[in-house]
Amino acid sequence: MSWHIVIAGGGFGGFHAARTLERVLAPQAARVTLVTDSNFMLYTPLLPGAAAGTLEPRHVVVPLREELRRTDLWLGTVVGNDPATSTLKVRVPEDDAVEDLRYDQLIVALGSVSRTLPVPGLAEHAVGFKSLPEAIALRNRLIRTLEIAERMTDAAERAAWLTYVFVGAGYAGLEGLAELQDFAADVIELYPRCRTSGVRFMLVEAQERVMPEIPAPLAEFSMRELRSRGIDIRTNTTLDAVTASTATLSGGEVVPTRTVVWTAGVRPQPVIADMGLPVDRGGRLEVDRTMLVHGTSNIWAIGDAAAVPDPARGLKHPTPPTAQHAIRQGRLVARNVAATLGTGKVKPFRFKTKGVFVDMGRSQAVASTMGIRWRGAPAWWLARSYHLAMMPGTKRKLRLLIDWNVGLVFGRDTSELGQLGHPPALTRVDTNRGAPSTGPVEAVEGPHAAIPDDATGTGAIVTPG
Repeated sequence: MSWHIVIAGGGFGGFHAARTLERVLAPQAARVTLVTDSNFMLYTPLLPGAAAGTLEPRHVVVPLREELRRTDLWLGTVVGNDPATSTLKVRVPEDDAVEDLRYDQLIVALGSVSRTLPVPGLAEHAVGFKSLPEAIALRNRLIRTLEIAERMTDAAERAAWLTYVFVGAGYAGLEGLAELQDFAADVIELYPRCRTSGVRFMLVEAQERVMPEIPAPLAEFSMRELRSRGIDIRTNTTLDAVTASTATLSGGEVVPTRTVVWTAGVRPQPVIADMGLPVDRGGRLEVDRTMLVHGTSNIWAIGDAAAVPDPARGLKHPTPPTAQHAIRQGRLVARNVAATLGTGKVKPFRFKTKGVFVDMGRSQAVASTMGIRWRGAPAWWLARSYHLAMMPGTKRKLRLLIDWNVGLVFGRDTSELGQLGHPPALTRVDTNRGAPSTGPVEAVEGPHAAIPDDATGTGAIVTPG
């Protein structure tokens, strides 16, 4: 009998679960289907590098079809689940219809989205920093603001366009700000007026210090390093309101700015609440130590979507939403599913964090590995070595090495490609009058047929605001 194993989500957890299933189960024993809304896995720790032009955006993603040779890839968005009939509800992009996908075993690895708060104007005027389109849009926005500010004669107005406020000093916020500030410092030499005014980067954090995930001495080193670059760090401070031209901080300070980046935490995908499964107060699926969802016998959950008991904190709190944990959970849940089908033995999740790396650009980083603390250039080298080792596929590793070394020699590109994937509409020439018409072009067949925006796969890469 051939079992059908469905994996919902193609991030770190889902990808490594699928790859492990390919290794531990014979092809005739089970069919594996991976449901994801993109045909690649984003290596999120390298997202700041893609935003800052250190890395080519295509080199921080892993094409799923290249790495998963025996897994069926189904592009679609999970919109629900019926545990009683073991049916996953998937909306497919080609006709926006919802289709049923039956499974014998289901692994939920849907990940997370940015956690927003009811801050007035946040949704309308801020930009996130969790996905590849957001990272590229942020880079394009920085270049566009430099271009706009360069032609301004009013110094105060120019300063507002050259002020960038990051809210949230976790991994994403601190690394993203450091890389973008490093990028701005490199390219501002090409903008004489902007060079005279200078750029201003501000980091706003509600807690007492940055990076609560790392030891306090390393966090202090990070703050000193960033402040030495002129970055304004505000701890014990919150964002109260955002408009198109200002950010209001707690205490009433109004900061003139055209760019607010929101990196203040994550929450599980909203669809988790619609899957007919138990969730905790944080919205994560409730699972036991083997990652089996409570009250089920064939549904498992991992990564940011699951409240997996953390061995490092006495099993009383869920594991942190990091790539390290998602990878190990993906590998183990695959073996546990195989064990349920008769291959191996079900085991509890026992992984504890081996180390943390925070890359701040300019050959500076902080790291903690096996109780040893690193800072400066050695930590930067360790961080890059670790990510190089963890990146799946030899081709991807080589591309990272090439990008890093080319960047050291030639610097970064300053092109603003906000319209990438959004070609202008074709115009029809009126043969009677010789003037172009703004009317739509009739659809044609063959090699010259128009391609819709969403068919390029890059339609989300836009410049916001």
